[in-house]
Amino acid sequence: MGEASLKVGGNAPVSNIDPFSTAYFDDPYPFQEELREAGPAVWLSRYNVWAVARFEHVRAMLFDWKTYCSGRGVGLADFAKETPWRPRSILLEADPPQHGRARTILNRVLSPVAMKDLQDRFARAADDLVDTLLERGTFDGIADLAEAYPLSVFPDALGMPRENRHFLLPYGNMVFNAFGPRNELFHKSVENAAPVLDWLAGQMQRDQLAPQGFGAEIHAAVDTGEITAEEAPLIVRSLLTAGVDTTVNGIGAALYCLARFPEQWDHLRADPSLARAAFEEAVRFESPVQTFFRTTTRAVRIGDVDIDEGQKILMFLGAANRDPRHWEQPDQYDITRRTVGHVGFGAGIHMCVGQMLARLEGEVVLAALTRKVSRIEIVDEPQRRYNNTLRGLAKLPIRLQPIH
Repeated sequence: MGEASLKVGGNAPVSNIDPFSTAYFDDPYPFQEELREAGPAVWLSRYNVWAVARFEHVRAMLFDWKTYCSGRGVGLADFAKETPWRPRSILLEADPPQHGRARTILNRVLSPVAMKDLQDRFARAADDLVDTLLERGTFDGIADLAEAYPLSVFPDALGMPRENRHFLLPYGNMVFNAFGPRNELFHKSVENAAPVLDWLAGQMQRDQLAPQGFGAEIHAAVDTGEITAEEAPLIVRSLLTAGVDTTVNGIGAALYCLARFPEQWDHLRADPSLARAAFEEAVRFESPVQTFFRTTTRAVRIGDVDIDEGQKILMFLGAANRDPRHWEQPDQYDITRRTVGHVGFGAGIHMCVGQMLARLEGEVVLAALTRKVSRIEIVDEPQRRYNNTLRGLAKLPIRLQPIH
């Protein structure tokens, strides 16, 4: 545990918690509770950054981009002082006006109408995959479902070629590890980065994408003058990241929850219209994206803690999503819970651009399972996947019992 009760520098609580350690990843909840109880903002002495873990303050920060900027990086690195390891994202790591132009394009490409057009195709693919997995009986819920399903439907919707789509997973692992410190996790994830980054650079280009699909629609905005030819590939890259990792970890979280809480699975089977709610609650409960940084653009006061301009603040989205100040019985997975306002996908202008895709894919997968499966059983010890930003499993051995 940390030393969150120790006070230094006047009114600021201090903690030696390491949110990028294996011990934290294995069981983050006691550490998150400690940070929430320590104060509205806590100094993390290991990294010389601030931590904010209460729902009220995390959500307020997400909506106040003028005070808590993303343009200096949403990871530990400060782009005002060091060069990003890759060309920075003009969505995630930019503020208005540049961010607004890119976001407008993606909001149009990923509109509710576009999602509705994809629903039948995505639902058929989910049915086919669940049928195949039922025949196998026992399988890895992560590799064979949570990863396999998004990798089968999302790249087609984007208009990507079929070759080397498996590179999307190590690329996402690399990106989300890079938001943390340059620790062993980061160095291991970039060991074989060259072929992945070379492949990705090609996938973002207009001539590599099918004439119909999200990618082509993004590049078409160059023709109308809404974005530049240099910006279009970077927006495609942002969608490549946002469209896979949040979905993989969200579906994995939902499977893990419904297998561990069979009474909730029974509730879902009795009322399949709760499929979207079951996915949403899994995102709140497990918070696949655990943390993001912001940088203060001026001196601020969070609660009773004073923070100078130019300070990095680590927002604990996972801790906010289990804050008992906001949520009733936050450590229970309840698919009837009203989850509106959770920060599992962020909030404000930088809310995850892939959330609509994640929600659609999560809903159709869970709906397919309710039609065909009587029980989801964990048959061997799950294995945690360690990442500086993401929370998810590497393996989830499960068995599907068919409905007779």
